[in-house]
Amino acid sequence: MAKTGAKAAVQEQTLPLIEHLARLGRRAYEGAMTPGGLRPRHLIALKLLSEQGPQNQQGLADALTLDPSNVVGLLNELEDRDLIVRRRDRTDRRRHIVELSPAGEEELAVAYVRMARVEDDLLGALSPTERATLSDLLQRAVGARTPPCDTSDDPPRT
Repeated sequence: MAKTGAKAAVQEQTLPLIEHLARLGRRAYEGAMTPGGLRPRHLIALKLLSEQGPQNQQGLADALTLDPSNVVGLLNELEDRDLIVRRRDRTDRRRHIVELSPAGEEELAVAYVRMARVEDDLLGALSPTERATLSDLLQRAVGARTPPCDTSDDPPRT
């Protein structure tokens, strides 16, 4: 039996499923992180520094798709927790170089373990191959290997 046009269109919509999965994932992630733990934007910034090495502040702002003034606040939070080190660029004293600290590396490793547990629970119905395919498709849809950081850490109000 063929589905009606409107009913089929509603059943084919992916965005509500992605939003629902994201909401479940956010709640599980927040529950897995210790109080005061890494927020998603912290994790993205640390992951970028881990993968790409030291960055100047402007380059980091560009990579995170954040306004430079917002990057300062983000970096202040990470520096207050000793997760990054900021130093003056020796070739241009006006610029700061940002790098992951040893404590940041440790915190990132702990966060990865916790996130893996959350993902295992959240995506447990999928085979390893399906999970890899989902990851590849989502990365392609986002258009980058590291997602932008300019989204709010607060869940949408419902």
